[in-house]
Parts: sequence; C-alpha cells; structure tokens
Amino acid sequence: MSYNIALSGLAASQKDLDVTANNIANVKTTGFKESRAEFADVYASSIFNAGKTKVGDGALTSNVAQQFSQGSLNFTNNSLDMAISGNGFFATSADIGSRDFTYTRAGAFKLNNSNFIVNNSGDFLQGFQVDRNTGNASSTSLATTQPIRIPDVAGAPQETDNIFQAFNVDARLTSIDDDGGTPPGSNFSPDAPSSFSASTSATVFDSLGESHVVSTYYVKRGPNEWDVYATFDGQEIDIGGSGTPGAESAAGYQSQRITFNTAGNPDVTAPEITFPPGTLDLSGSGPDGPYLANGADNAQSIALNYQDRTGGTVPTQFASDFEVSTLEQDGTTVGRLTNVDIDSTGLVAATYSNGDVQYLGQVAMVRFANEQGLTQTGDTSWRQSIASGDPLAGEANSGTYGAIEASALENSNVNLTQELVDLITSQRNFQANSRSLEVNSTLQQTILQIR
Repeated sequence: MSYNIALSGLAASQKDLDVTANNIANVKTTGFKESRAEFADVYASSIFNAGKTKVGDGALTSNVAQQFSQGSLNFTNNSLDMAISGNGFFATSADIGSRDFTYTRAGAFKLNNSNFIVNNSGDFLQGFQVDRNTGNASSTSLATTQPIRIPDVAGAPQETDNIFQAFNVDARLTSIDDDGGTPPGSNFSPDAPSSFSASTSATVFDSLGESHVVSTYYVKRGPNEWDVYATFDGQEIDIGGSGTPGAESAAGYQSQRITFNTAGNPDVTAPEITFPPGTLDLSGSGPDGPYLANGADNAQSIALNYQDRTGGTVPTQFASDFEVSTLEQDGTTVGRLTNVDIDSTGLVAATYSNGDVQYLGQVAMVRFANEQGLTQTGDTSWRQSIASGDPLAGEANSGTYGAIEASALENSNVNLTQELVDLITSQRNFQANSRSLEVNSTLQQTILQIR
C-alpha cells in the first residue's frame, strides 16, 4: 500500500504544479482568475479494522477552485474597453439572436464589420434596451437583452426652420451713405464692406441635409434705426415676414427694419410684444439660379428670429462694438459617429458630427449566487451550472453589482511572487513523494535479497 500512497502524493503534487503553472502562464491574460488546487486525505476503514492503527491511503485532489478576487485595472485609449470594479460579469452570445450566454470579465471589446460591440472571439456583448433620448432602460431582465450596435450615421437630416440671433449694434456709428443726398442703405452690396456696418453668417440645412450659408448685414439708417439685409449662398434674397420693411438698395436687396428705443432696447409697444421674425423664402431663384437644387424641398422657408430660442435675449444698441451673443439654427445634417462614451452604469452614448447624441443601450451586468460553481469554457469565459445557480441580471453600479470603468481592462488577479513560491513548494513536494517511492523500492529489494 505504501507504493499507492507515494503514487497518490505524486499525482497530487503534479496537479498542484499544473495549477500553478497555468496561473503563471495567464499572468497577463485580461480578466483571468487564478485557481487553487485543494487536496484531501484518503482514508479507508471498515468495522473489522481498528481506527487507531489505520495509517491512511494518501492524498487526492478534491477541487480546483477559481478565486474571483478583484484584479487591478489597466487604463487604455480604447473607449470600448471596459473593466468591472466589483461584482459581476459581462454577458455575451455567439450569435445575434442566441440566448445561450457565456459570461466573462474580459472587457476588451471592439466593433465588428456590422458595428456591433464584440469581444476578440466575435461574441456579441449583451445590453438592455433603452430610450434613445433619455437613456432609461425599459427592462433589466436577461431575457430581454440584445447585442449593442453603434450606427456610424445618425438619423435623417432636418431642414432648418429657424435662425435665432441676438446681437449688439454699435450706437456710436454714423449712418451709412449719410451725406445728405444718398438715402442710407441704397448703395448696399455684400461685396462692398463700406456699404454696411456689420455682418454675421450661419450655416443652415435643406431637406436633404445639404449645408448652405445665410449671411445677414446690418446697415445703420439713422438714430436708433437699422436695416437688415440677407444673402443665401451669396445670392440676393429678400427678408419678408410681418416685420417693418426697410430700404431697398439700388442692387435690388430688400431689407427689414429694426428700431431701438433711447435705452438701446428693442422698440416695442408692449412687454409681451417681441420682434416679429423675418422670413427667407427659398422657393424662388436668385441672380444665379434657384436657391435650392438637386432635389431639395424648394418650398422651404426660414424664419429669422431676432432673439434666442427662449426669447430671453434680444438685440441691443449700446455704445460698444458689434457683438453676436446668440447665433443658432434648428436644422441638422446626417451625422457621422465621432465619439462613444460609456458611464459607470454601462449606459452607451454615441455622439455624432451633427451634434446629435443617442443612447444605444446599457451594458447588462450578471452575477451568480456561487461564482465558484461556474463552468470554465476557455477564452476567459464561464457558463452557468447547477452549482452556480441561475444568472441574476441588473444595472452596473447599483446594489451588489460593480461599476463599469470605461477605457480600462481588468488585469489577471494572479500574484506572480506567490505563484513562484508555490511552484518551488510543489516541486519539493513532488521530489519528496518521489523519494518515498524510491525508499519503498529499496525496502522491497532488501526483502527479496533475504536468503
């Protein structure tokens, strides 16, 4: 029996060496969790043997248990890299519609050729569906998750309906063309800077998302009176609407009149009255042809609002330089993906070149009652088992779920110094058991040599 005891010790020492070597081999594996070989003694007894004289029958490997302690975080420049700080796993699936999930803490993710977030094995990261405008999740059940996709373009274009502008015109300026004989503004031309007092421009969009430039020019007509002229892509365009018409230049530009009071504020008859907006009608043509071409909606018109979006800021005429305080418009072009942000709750937000921000999903977090009961599948992934219990899904950074650190990866939790010490210990154990086997062999030879 002593042979079997020594052999069991060799087998246990070999298993210990294997586990330690595997830990050392994966010291740089993202999301790897070290294992520990656990042993038990072997003891056979019966009612016919005295328990106090039984020696034992060696050792065996009772379990190889993974240790799910937190690994250190390594920050990266990839916004799709994710690390879990605390409890939980990412859920992934091999196919888009599959509900057969594997679980991992390796957060090295990227986009595939269809713009889905996948890991290095091509498995799809699972997320909760959210409202694209508010980011609120409709459900946090694992049964409702789906792969997270980040479109590289955002939505349909929106034609510009309004321009909002507020500014200060310089009260110290004299009237343009104020020579006593030429009416102010009659010589206005956008190509002659001396024919206007100030100007500004805004980029607007047609129904197809094509950009255009609306420029407005301010001509001082007299004390507290200014005329506003406009061009569309450099072409002459009249400012219509319900406002007071201004002077028409010799070149045919029609303006709109703005009047200020002696305090430098808009001259209105009652507090609730605001400047009526001007209107740029794009249905016609300028000197160089149609304002809108290539299939864009030529019935588009743009309201030129002399205030900000809330109506709280309006033009002024003070004795200071011309300054634009508000210049906005409400159209958008087709957006191109410029940035992806993931917050601590796993909410994925995509920013596009047109200023649009869309919430595309919330990374699902999963935990188990018994993590050590999970079944390893390779690629730093696990599957649920009877021992682990059912997966419990929830939002990151809430309750017992850990927070997600974007642009970071979780390092292996292997302590290399400790593993090297364990390696030496395992080697000595193996040598000692080999020596036991050798001694047993020597004793047997001695017995055989007795004559």
